[in-house]
Amino acid sequence: MHPEKELALEHRVTSAAEAALAHHHYVSAIDVLTGVGLLTPTHVQDWRKGRIDFLERVIHANLKKVSLCMAALRRWAQAKGLKPSETGYVRRDRGGTVNLQFSKSGDPNIERSYRTHF
Repeated sequence: MHPEKELALEHRVTSAAEAALAHHHYVSAIDVLTGVGLLTPTHVQDWRKGRIDFLERVIHANLKKVSLCMAALRRWAQAKGLKPSETGYVRRDRGGTVNLQFSKSGDPNIERSYRTHF
């Protein structure tokens, strides 16, 4: 990605994060991805209901762009002095509680990054 586009994306991430923090006093990856327009609230709802197997499937960007957003979120949160807190994302079904999956791979480090709120 061109450096100017990366900088513009970083500004969009910062704006989305600031808006989420002002609205509900924490920021999540979902807040940022929806705030910059890479993820629709409808897709988030469908994922939470189990209609979508992993959230990355419906993010409107390649993984490099998603990674840039996530890194920008972490830098912003660190600069603001916000503390990271891992949050569980689950849904209930007939068999009990099911953990929601963010990434195609299900890699624990990637999943933890998506689950972290600031």
